Amino acid sequence: MKIGYDGKRAFQNKTGLGNYIRSLMAILTEQYPQHRYTLFAPKQTDLFNVHTFKNVDAVFPETFIGKTFPGWWRRNGMIKSIAKSGLDIYHGVSNELPLHIERTGVKTVVTVHDIIFERFPETYNFDERYVHRWKIKQACKVADAVIAISKQTKNDLINFYHVPENKIFISYQSCNPIFQQTISNEEKAIVKKRYQLPDTYFLFVSSIAPRKNLIAVCKALLLLKEKTSIPLVVIGNGKKEKEEVKQFMQANNISDRLVLLNELPASKEISFTTAADFPAIYQQALALIYPSIFEGFGAPLLEALWSGLPVISSNTSSLPEVGGDAALYFAPTDYELLAQHMLSIAVNKQLATDLRNKGFEQAQLFTIKKYADSIMNVYHQII
Repeated sequence: MKIGYDGKRAFQNKTGLGNYIRSLMAILTEQYPQHRYTLFAPKQTDLFNVHTFKNVDAVFPETFIGKTFPGWWRRNGMIKSIAKSGLDIYHGVSNELPLHIERTGVKTVVTVHDIIFERFPETYNFDERYVHRWKIKQACKVADAVIAISKQTKNDLINFYHVPENKIFISYQSCNPIFQQTISNEEKAIVKKRYQLPDTYFLFVSSIAPRKNLIAVCKALLLLKEKTSIPLVVIGNGKKEKEEVKQFMQANNISDRLVLLNELPASKEISFTTAADFPAIYQQALALIYPSIFEGFGAPLLEALWSGLPVISSNTSSLPEVGGDAALYFAPTDYELLAQHMLSIAVNKQLATDLRNKGFEQAQLFTIKKYADSIMNVYHQII
């Protein structure tokens, strides 16, 4: 088969949906090398190099107008490229399909990650909600198959948009294979020095936004102020919310317990922007803390399970689907229970060991092969 993909975020997003499509390409090309994969993207960057794969191509704007106005190309020019490419399937991996793609005769799949804007509309502008809603409803209407990344997302699509249940396939993602590799002590030492990592630390991996709930960890750190001085290392960036977190830490005289890696010069290096250094950062942490209020899946949680890292997670949305019984859970506003979990892992080595062992077992539900097979199964359903 020749399969095309929306490649915009592979080249432009450093986290989240960018990691999703980059990981998907790595996994599919490894598990199904007999197929040909083509990314359609408005701009080429250093975030993804198709030349590292024998069977991956990329299509970018060729005309002056397309190069000058990438948004126009994605809405108009890209559909012409798709029509000429001889694809068997086009897969929109980030909640949308190109307008009028049904006219090309190419079979289509759309992956919907979440519709969080429907559950938390106050965190989105009206225009954002309208655009997101229109794109997802339109894509689900014209697509031959819809992939939901969790039961939570499938149920939301049925309940909010009345998407036919028989059209939706659940495909649990795996994570980038680099998180399944054991990093050598030498490499860990290099990464530790590069990012000035503390000897012991908790880890938070996510954008710094209200829904991601970093402030919950900060409030737990305040409760633990007299009991432990273990800091929190943060991989992720933000604007208003990040400043609010920094002000909270400063006001309570615990700003030394917050390490924001995105503010370090090393965060500009390609090994950080492509997440190549992340496995070494994960594998040196005491535990991952994932306090999100709502997630369609929660990839960092799975990355932690594969990394042998104990997980403390909020008990909402899809997160228990991913963590199973391999995580300690708390309600997103239960800072006291979160603090208790953090302290327990810090002082109870047996608990940490048990969580690591359970985490590895839980991760087997999300192997690369299972992920690739589930995606290919959807493709074969519509060909």
